[in-house]
Amino acid sequence: MVKIIGCAAALMAIPFSAPAFAQAAADPAASGQSSYTINIGDELEIYVWGEERLQRVLHVLPDGTIAFPLVGQLKIQGLLPQAVEKLVSERLKSQYKGDVPNVTVTVRSAAGLSFSVVGKVRSPGSFAPGRFINVLDAVSLAGGPAEFANLDGVTIIRHKGDQLITFKVKLGSLFKGSTGGGVLDKNNIVPLVAGDIVVVP
Repeated sequence: MVKIIGCAAALMAIPFSAPAFAQAAADPAASGQSSYTINIGDELEIYVWGEERLQRVLHVLPDGTIAFPLVGQLKIQGLLPQAVEKLVSERLKSQYKGDVPNVTVTVRSAAGLSFSVVGKVRSPGSFAPGRFINVLDAVSLAGGPAEFANLDGVTIIRHKGDQLITFKVKLGSLFKGSTGGGVLDKNNIVPLVAGDIVVVP
């Protein structure tokens, strides 16, 4: 399974449920599950154990679906890989007298993961790096901070349903190389999701 290491930063209120968001953005290493939601354009590998005929590498289509043998069309945009595993298993039940073999869904390429970086960076714009990325990577891809950028006031704006949420991260010490040799605060190394906007004031 694909894993993204990181956890949510302190959230600022544009109406949302803080406990629910914090739980969803918690470090996935603790549960052994991915917290990455599937996007249009992502490349997936779906593997049904012991069934060579049911092994496919697929791209998520522009309508957010995939087509899988014996299963048909599935709408998977915005779902976690483990949720897609359950969907495929449910659809395969009618094909087996006993238990359905284990289904594994892996994100091979996060090609649909696009985001924007704006504000005081050297090359602001939209990016689609084709891999998992965090806020520190995003600022680096945007050419790094411009002069007088406030790296301890970086804001991430994220769509959640029909609402927007924002949260702050502090990157100043990381860019200055003054981490002190200690353990980095994971709250400041936030994984990005499709559609995020990183604002560097």
